[in-house]
Amino acid sequence: MASGIDKKRGLGRGLSALMADVTEAEAKPTGTSGNTERRVPIEQVEPNPEQPRKRFEQGDLDDLAASIKEKGVIQPLIVRVLDNGRFQIVAGERRWRAAQMANLHELPVVIRQFSDVEVLEVAIIENIQRADLNPMEEALGYRQLMDRFGHTQEKMAEALGKSRSHIANLLRLLNLPDDVIELVRDGSLSSGHARALVPSDDASALAKLVVKDGLSVRATEALVKSSTAGALPARERATNTASAKDADTKALEGDLSAGLGMKVLLNHKPGSENGQMTIQYSSLEELDDLCRKLGGA
Repeated sequence: MASGIDKKRGLGRGLSALMADVTEAEAKPTGTSGNTERRVPIEQVEPNPEQPRKRFEQGDLDDLAASIKEKGVIQPLIVRVLDNGRFQIVAGERRWRAAQMANLHELPVVIRQFSDVEVLEVAIIENIQRADLNPMEEALGYRQLMDRFGHTQEKMAEALGKSRSHIANLLRLLNLPDDVIELVRDGSLSSGHARALVPSDDASALAKLVVKDGLSVRATEALVKSSTAGALPARERATNTASAKDADTKALEGDLSAGLGMKVLLNHKPGSENGQMTIQYSSLEELDDLCRKLGGA
C-alpha cells in the first residue's frame, strides 16, 4: 500500500494536471521543437510492472499490429527514463506490444518526468479513458484513484469528464459478490443488470437466473423486487437471515459503501433509534485504509 508521503506526492500534481501532461504530449507530433520527443530502439523500451491492466485481447492486438505494419505508430508512447538508461512505459503498452508483433525496430516516444506514484496514477487514468473498458475494470480504476491517491468522486468527475452519478453507480458494482463481478467481467451480465442486482441480498442466486433465462434489465429489476418481497422460491434463494430493508436504508448503504470503498450494512432496529453498522473489508490493506480514515489521518 502506498505510504502517506506517496499519496501527498501523487496529489501534488493533481489529477487534471497529470491528464493535461499526457494529453498535451500525445497531441504533439514527434520531432516538435521544444518537446522531449525522439525515436528509440524498441528493445530499450519496457513496460511498467505496476501497470494495473493485465489482460490484452489478442484480437485487438492483431488488428493494431496490422495497422502499425501499414502506417507505423502514429501516436507516440509516453515514457520516463530509468536509472539504467532504459525507457519505462507510462502510457501506451498496447502500442508497444503491437509494435513488437509488427517487427518494428524503433518507436516514437515522448519523455516525461513522473514519480513512481504518478506513473501508476497515469496508467489508471489511461485505462479509465479506454473506449472498450469493461464496467468492472472502470469501477476498479475509480476505486484505485480514491484509495491510493485520495481523489474524491467530485474531483474525478470533473477531471475525467464523467458525471458524479456515473462514477457512484459504477463504484456500487464493487459491492456485488465476486461471482457476479466475474459475470460482468466476462460479458455475461451488463452493467445495467449488475446495477439492478446491487440492492439484493441474493445477488449470486439471482445472477444465475438472469444468465440462465436471458432476462432483460427491466425483468432483472422486477426479479430483485420480488425476491426482496419473498416471492422467489426458497430453493433458488441464497440464505438470508436479515430482515427486508426499506429503500432509504439500502440507498444509504450504497452511498456509504461507495464513499468508503467497502461494503457497508445497516441494521436499524424497528421502532427504535439504535442499530448497528457493519463494514466489510476484503484485505488487510483495506482494513489499514479504513483505520486511517476513521483515525482522521
